[in-house]
Amino acid sequence: MEALTRLNESIQYMEERLGSEIQMEEAAAAACMSKFHFHRMFQMVTGLTPGEYVRKRRLTLAAQELILSDAKVIDVAYKYGYESPESFSKAFRNAHGISPREARQSKSFLKAYPRISFHIQLKGEKEMNYRIVEKPSFQVIGKSIVTPSNQEQDQTISRFWEEANEAGGLSDQLAPHCGPLGFLGICLDHNHEKETMRYLISIEASDEGLPANFEKRTIPAYTWAVFESTGAMPHAIQEVWTRIFSEWFPSTGFEHAGGPEMEVYPKEGDPYQPGYKCEVWVPIVKK
Repeated sequence: MEALTRLNESIQYMEERLGSEIQMEEAAAAACMSKFHFHRMFQMVTGLTPGEYVRKRRLTLAAQELILSDAKVIDVAYKYGYESPESFSKAFRNAHGISPREARQSKSFLKAYPRISFHIQLKGEKEMNYRIVEKPSFQVIGKSIVTPSNQEQDQTISRFWEEANEAGGLSDQLAPHCGPLGFLGICLDHNHEKETMRYLISIEASDEGLPANFEKRTIPAYTWAVFESTGAMPHAIQEVWTRIFSEWFPSTGFEHAGGPEMEVYPKEGDPYQPGYKCEVWVPIVKK
C-alpha cells in the first residue's frame, strides 16, 4: 500500500506550487510513478484528474484571498494561473456560483475544496480474482466517442453502450462477427493535458462484412492483468475499476504500462442481471 502514501508526496508538491507553475511530470516523480500511471491512479482513487484537483484548490485559495485581502481581481487571477480576468471570472463562477467581485461584496456562501490526503485503509473483506495474460497484438473494429476524463465519464460511456444496444444498433451489427473475446469496450488515446480519452466499442475481428466507416485499430502486445467482474452493469464493473487502482496496484509490484485498457463482455448473457460475468484487462509492467 506504499503507493497510496507516496501520492501524498505529489499532493505536497502541488500544494506548494498552487500560486506558481506546476509540472505534472514532477508531481508524478514525487510519487515515484510514471506520468501515465500517476494520472490514472490519481483519477481512479479520487474521482478527479490531477488538473481538476489543482483548479479546485486554486479557486478555493483565490476566494479566500479575495475576501480576506485588498488584492485586485486581476492580480489574483494571474497568481492562480489564469491568463485573463475574464477566464478567471468564468471559472470562479462555475466553482462558486458567483463572480469574484460578488464574492468580495456579498455574504454568499463559497465552495471550499480541501486538500486531499491519502491514507492506507485495510479492507480485505472481498478478494479480487485476476490472472496474468500474455497476448500478442491484435486488430479491433468498431465505433468510438471522445469523453472527458472526469466525473461525467462513467455516465457518458453508459449512454454510449445504451445507444449501441438499441435494436439494430452497433451491438447488433458487430455481433455476427464477434471474436472469442466477445464485445470490447476499450479505453485508449488518453490525453492528460486535455483531460480526455477515447472509448471504443468494438470486437476482435477483421473488417470483412462490416461498414466501411467503422474504426479499425491495432492493440499492441502487452502483459495484461485480467480481473473478473460479477454483477449487473454498469455498477459492478465500475467497482472493479476503482478497486484495481485503490487496492490491487498499491499492493503489488506492478505499474500501468501506459497502453489501452479493455472491458471484455461475453456475447452471451444479460449484462444488466446480477450474475453477469465480464472482465477488465489492464496492461502492466513490473516496477
